[in-house]
Amino acid sequence: MARPALEVADILRDHGPAWREANRGHVSLDQLKVMSAIERCRTAALGGHVARCENAACGYTEIAYNSCGNRHCPKCQAAASRQWLAEREAELLPVPYFHVVYTLPSELRHIAYQNSRVVYNLLMKAAAETTLAIASDPKRLGARIGVTAVLHTWGSALTHHPHVHMIVPGGGLSLDGTRWVAARSNFLVHVNLLARLFRGKMLAMLMHAHDAGEFEVLQHPCRACRQENVQALHLPAAAHQVGCPLQGAVRRAGAGAALSLPLHPSCRYLEPPPRCSQ
Repeated sequence: MARPALEVADILRDHGPAWREANRGHVSLDQLKVMSAIERCRTAALGGHVARCENAACGYTEIAYNSCGNRHCPKCQAAASRQWLAEREAELLPVPYFHVVYTLPSELRHIAYQNSRVVYNLLMKAAAETTLAIASDPKRLGARIGVTAVLHTWGSALTHHPHVHMIVPGGGLSLDGTRWVAARSNFLVHVNLLARLFRGKMLAMLMHAHDAGEFEVLQHPCRACRQENVQALHLPAAAHQVGCPLQGAVRRAGAGAALSLPLHPSCRYLEPPPRCSQ
């Protein structure tokens, strides 16, 4: 396969140092390690091996540099991605599928960015529970379904935009497990039902996690806003302020969160509403 004219590694090598300097203090150690791995992947920095033709008259030599093996590297994980897609395709049933997207409103994204492990787990859990609960409701589909869900943390504009993509089969097993219950070919369930239930579940889970002390950082990512509005969280005198940013964000999100939930056949490409974009 021919090498593409431009790779992610090329962009990081050219602009990575300036970007890291401009975002000093906002990039985690893990993210810095990923950038370094991608920049060094298949270069002399990681070493390599030499293949030489044994024919003395030829002596053709080719140098192959070692790969970084990082799970975020697009070059190293290309084969694994193709294998994963083939395995998921083999699991598909001969029924219509729907594309469902659950997103976090912009008011909650800075909390998710700094508490990614907790919030991303809750996002996946709330999305799955919402879809399964609505589908099993006898007033709706009345079936036990399965879903394939993938977490995306960045949008097409390369901004932080946590959302869950799901492919949902147009049907499932009846609640007694004796027959197949098929959905309409062009409709699964009403988007407003999913939106209301997802919003309620997500906000309840966030508040429970906050009350349980699972959030390590609740500061605004902007340095200026952080200096003006939030004191250092490790100071005992500021301990009573820890919940304020989250509770404020939850109230704003609960009042007017816009959720992108396209429930049309997945062959159609639908953009999230502008209000969901950061």
